[in-house]
Amino acid sequence: MRGFLGAYLHQIDEKGRVALPAPFRRDQAGASFVLLHWYDHALFLYPSQSWTEVEERLRELRRRRPDSRLEVARLTANAVEVVPDKQGRILIPERLKQAIKLDTEVLIVGALDRIELWNPKTFEEITSGIRPEMGEFVRQILA
Repeated sequence: MRGFLGAYLHQIDEKGRVALPAPFRRDQAGASFVLLHWYDHALFLYPSQSWTEVEERLRELRRRRPDSRLEVARLTANAVEVVPDKQGRILIPERLKQAIKLDTEVLIVGALDRIELWNPKTFEEITSGIRPEMGEFVRQILA
């Protein structure tokens, strides 16, 4: 599976659906996704293959650290399976839209093994400042 790359601004329709960008649907025909809220500012959309890996790590965490049970339960309680319709749209449940303050637009960002859904203004605010230490990190990765 190729990674998800790029950012796309899309409208949320009156029913709470958003179309996934065509490049993100290319290798995902008929596949389901898991939509999850675990970070204050974004929703995460995992294709089923990536989500299977996350589930394995969660099971391992719960097995090794029984005290993580409630945290795992909180995480999975904020997850929902979504299947794109024939137009490539997914439904974003109202509680998840409210969690990150989505209104009529959503910024859909490729994040390698998953897709992130952001309020466009929040994304700009959070990512606009370049931290000096990140320049060195990027040079190490891309050099």
